[in-house]
Amino acid sequence: MPDKGKSTAGENQSEANASPADAYVVKNPEAFARNVARMLEELGKAAAAWVEPREKGEVSDTVSEPMADMVKTFSKVGEYWLSDPKRAIEAQTSLLTSYFGMWSESVKRMSGEDNSPKPKSRDKRFSDPDWEDNPFFEFLKNAYFITSDWANKLVDESEGLDEHTRHKAAFYVRQITSALSPANFIATNPELYKEMVASNGENLVKGMHMLAEDIAAGKGELKLRQSDASSFKVGENIAVSPGKVIAQDDICQILQYQPATEKVLKRPLLIVPPWINKFYILDLNPKKSFIKWATEQGHTVFVISWVNPDQRQATKDWESYSREGISFALDTIEKATGEREVNAIGYCVGGTLLAATLALHAREKDTRIATATFFTTQTDFTYAGDLKVFVDDAQISSIEAAMEKNGYLDGSKMATAFNMLRASDLIWPYVVNNYLKGKDPMPFDLLYWNSDATRMPAANHSFYLRNCYLENNLSQGKMVLAGQTLKLGDIKIPVYNLAAREDHIAPARSAYIGGKLFGGDVTYVMAGSGHIAGVVNPPAAGKYQFWSDGPDTAEFDDWVAGAKETPGSWWPHWQEWIRGSSAEEVPARKPGGKKLKPIEDAPGSYVRVRV
Repeated sequence: MPDKGKSTAGENQSEANASPADAYVVKNPEAFARNVARMLEELGKAAAAWVEPREKGEVSDTVSEPMADMVKTFSKVGEYWLSDPKRAIEAQTSLLTSYFGMWSESVKRMSGEDNSPKPKSRDKRFSDPDWEDNPFFEFLKNAYFITSDWANKLVDESEGLDEHTRHKAAFYVRQITSALSPANFIATNPELYKEMVASNGENLVKGMHMLAEDIAAGKGELKLRQSDASSFKVGENIAVSPGKVIAQDDICQILQYQPATEKVLKRPLLIVPPWINKFYILDLNPKKSFIKWATEQGHTVFVISWVNPDQRQATKDWESYSREGISFALDTIEKATGEREVNAIGYCVGGTLLAATLALHAREKDTRIATATFFTTQTDFTYAGDLKVFVDDAQISSIEAAMEKNGYLDGSKMATAFNMLRASDLIWPYVVNNYLKGKDPMPFDLLYWNSDATRMPAANHSFYLRNCYLENNLSQGKMVLAGQTLKLGDIKIPVYNLAAREDHIAPARSAYIGGKLFGGDVTYVMAGSGHIAGVVNPPAAGKYQFWSDGPDTAEFDDWVAGAKETPGSWWPHWQEWIRGSSAEEVPARKPGGKKLKPIEDAPGSYVRVRV
């Protein structure tokens, strides 16, 4: 019999003598060659899935337009640096000096002259130890950071650029540097390279198979999977708060949720969510659900669930969404409860529509909305963040031309735009994980919701882009709705204006400035985290913090400096504000009341329509 003890000892000795370079050497060339062939076969399927709908005329590429805009933008930056030979030489010298310094440090480390501890990178893309320990990969990483910083500096220090061009240039640089990170390529990422060697290329076969599936699922466009979609089903393990659909029209369903207390506040609560995503971000699961929590605080909760539009809604504009959405919901609430006065919440673009509707109601003497709460909402788009990169007259005209064909903007376009705002977090990690590592993404309810895209009706979206992002008409008192010129100063009701400190869609500064335009008392609160996590932050989680009670008349930075920081969720603070406006209670109400017969169970059928 073989001596197992000796065998094990021999194996341990072999492992101890193994060189770090062994992890980069293919052990089974035959298996590796077979997998390379299989990978190429799967890559061919991906290419076919991309080409076929284009040959049939089902997909028309619009890549040339943003590429042309990017080249035009960079040409303006280049014009500044190349117009002065001295300035151009200084820019080149700065980059070369940084390279030489890096090279010198690398040589010292390789020769043993410099054994000082190396600072660990906080960038998650470079977490593998070989980014620090292997001189080749460390050199690539450092060269990448130096080049990225240099490119950003060129944009920052370019003079004579208008603010929109500078903003676009900085955005395009971020997109390019995110895409060209050495972490995104097998040959330049030690973790990927070692995984390819260890699996003899099996990871690439699985990855290319997933790529082909995702292009086919996107009907010729890449539908990047960020979560395991098979783990979630709306109405079964996501969006499960009990309630009923009690009314519907062409553009929305009105949901009323089951009460959770014997007594409820006399004023019902209406939530106006964005139509760019779906309302169940406020009802992901029982632990995270703002809707469930609100019912537990004694609110009779009504929610607008917007239709996922098609050609039939092509002409539905902002007036339609105001009248057939918000006004329809107010009419429904009065029928279901007998109450005319409500507390209203608007989230993101739903909040912008709510603000416009309130200004319209002020002109029409409609006083049904007694208080308004805005979740990460912009009414002044001067500092609207990176989404402004996609908005100028030429780009909007291009979007309008694309919408004219079908009557809507495809949901994938908006999803891609939002993902590009944080490409290093929402695009490239999933490209690496799915297609290069060959791993399925983890189930994550938030990312499942993020991928559950919605279309934009042509008339609605065109009005929004032009009146808000391009011309900023709402803040200037120039927006016209239902024949009325709207003034935000006409809104005299109490307002709770919630922003999020790290919001890249509706920046906190933008929300603060917009809040100053209302004509009544405004309570500004800034939550920790971003556009979603800053809002969906249940008290039981004990996460983040919020700031409140800053100086009333201060500029934004001074308000932040003078505000009071409170650990945890802002939800109880809001509840206290609501009860401060009206704390009168009545017996709990069942969905629909005596006048409306429920149509179906919440979350309804409109929200289940996928694109």
